[in-house]
Amino acid sequence: MRTKIKNAVSSRATAIGLPILALCWVSFFWGTTWIASKEGVKHMPALQLVAIRQFLGGFLYISFFLYKKAPWPKGKQWKTIIILSILSFVLSNGLSTWGVKYISSGLGAIIGALVPLWIVIITFFRGERLSRLSVIGLIISFSGVCVIFYDHLSDFLIPSFRFGIIISLISTLTWAFGTLYTKKKAATFNPYFSLGLQMFLSSIILFAYNGATGTSVSLSAIPAISWWSIAYLVVVGSILTFIAFIYALQNLPAEISTIYSYINPIVAIILGALIFGETLNAVIALGGSVTLFGLYMVNYSLRKTQKSKI
Repeated sequence: MRTKIKNAVSSRATAIGLPILALCWVSFFWGTTWIASKEGVKHMPALQLVAIRQFLGGFLYISFFLYKKAPWPKGKQWKTIIILSILSFVLSNGLSTWGVKYISSGLGAIIGALVPLWIVIITFFRGERLSRLSVIGLIISFSGVCVIFYDHLSDFLIPSFRFGIIISLISTLTWAFGTLYTKKKAATFNPYFSLGLQMFLSSIILFAYNGATGTSVSLSAIPAISWWSIAYLVVVGSILTFIAFIYALQNLPAEISTIYSYINPIVAIILGALIFGETLNAVIALGGSVTLFGLYMVNYSLRKTQKSKI
């Protein structure tokens, strides 16, 4: 009897503990990828870094599934994969990485967390009504962003800073469209294999862009610190954390599994201040907290709306 109880408690702890551990991993390590990107793009073109990262990550994913003899996508599945590779990896990941070349990693992470706001705005223009909670969340988040940008008003006189902000905002918009497109098409193919194919295809597009524009540098000219950044982004950011993310998503309630999106910016801001000496003051702390609270309200409203449709 004692053995049965012990086994039951142990299995229950494992069922809860492993997904929570995966969520903790995602919450922290996706925050650190902003730091790795910031360090990497200091020494090489940002889009070349993204191309190499996604080529290596995609190659590893595809190699694994070829070894497992997994079936390849068919017909219209390829269309979905190609569109998502452009929206989520060429544009979103590419532009967000390019953006942190000109703005702080913490600011880039906060902008990156704004995806739910775009989703609400896009669905509104598609004719869906906004709940009162969504509207309040939008207003609160916008107020928080205004507080953060107030501390950077003088920086807007710098063209490179404005450019970094603009492309970072565009990256969140394309990720929002990619998220909505995924929901519309629904998952009809292995999500991990699809992820690898999206990464690999996006790397080909980015390599072609770098070659056509002459913005790439020779591999021998890339310093060791950038290669270490790429290795970290591939192993930790593109593989281990994505696996942990999908595992947490499959085994935890939605309201818990989305907690990572509020912790990532905090991790990026703190590490950016400690490693790069980026600004961390009361204004940024207050604005970041207000923005994340507004995002929580928007996310909560979206989940509530989805449940009511089921």
